[in-house]
Amino acid sequence: MPFEYDPELAPIVAAIAANRPSPLPDRDWSEIRSTTEGALATLRSLTPPVPGIISTEYATVTDDGADLRLRWCAPEGPAPGSAVLYLHGGGMVAGSVDLSEPKVTRLVAEAGVPALAVEYRLAPEHPHPIPVEDCYRGLQWLIEHAAELHVDPERVAVMGESAGGGLAAGVALIARDRGIALARQVLLCAMLDDRTTEPDPALVPFASWTYDDNRVGWTALLGSAAGTAGVSPYAAPARATDLAGLADAYVEVGELDIFRDENVEYARRLARAGVSVELHVHPGAPHGFDLVAPDSALVRRARADRVRVLQEL
Repeated sequence: MPFEYDPELAPIVAAIAANRPSPLPDRDWSEIRSTTEGALATLRSLTPPVPGIISTEYATVTDDGADLRLRWCAPEGPAPGSAVLYLHGGGMVAGSVDLSEPKVTRLVAEAGVPALAVEYRLAPEHPHPIPVEDCYRGLQWLIEHAAELHVDPERVAVMGESAGGGLAAGVALIARDRGIALARQVLLCAMLDDRTTEPDPALVPFASWTYDDNRVGWTALLGSAAGTAGVSPYAAPARATDLAGLADAYVEVGELDIFRDENVEYARRLARAGVSVELHVHPGAPHGFDLVAPDSALVRRARADRVRVLQEL
């Protein structure tokens, strides 16, 4: 086999696999939501609160009249002037601001940069363009309230992981097209391409987010349009033909992630379009590796890079 897990991750992944029930053969979005949110809730219950972080709830109204929940997480003390719009993962069908709170508050504490987490609506109840437009509305709100939040609107980044990474890339495209200048886009194991459904035999044994899961997530978001011509780049940023003028990018993905190739290709195309790109492909790392072994050397390196990028804003 050409690949293997990072040595620190291997025993942990094996223990998780031994205690995880086999997925149903016809696993659908509701099972993905249930298992994903159950696992995240367990992790959240085991994670002590991060001291020194002030969380404030806000709300805004979307263009279609829905209430959109926002959570502002900021370190105590003087404001740095920068900020990040944070978008959680979950395959487009799962996750929430509450379930992602431990990761957000730890990032804010380590970087010293406040974050606005967006409770975007999930597919399939809310298909494209609702999730990405919710995220963009969160960015608008942050820019509109920059003065009262002590934020320089020219020092705002968008950041997301997995589905949130795809949404972050979509928000970056929308922001460019609608006249908002972002300082950075931070894309972590981003779900960028609805056409990633053909299994790579070398990656299948390591796929915690599988090719079947990916098909389910994209179908929930796009319906019968998934995988066909004409899918909007705001939904699947890998579809974008013009990447010029986008915010500088930090792109990170695991070597054992089914999103590896689409992330590497997106980074390459950004660079070809004149966008400054920092790319990391972490050897031996599967999708969601930072949740598997948060204190491993691999995750400490990745987290240090993410912190550095945010501190550079």
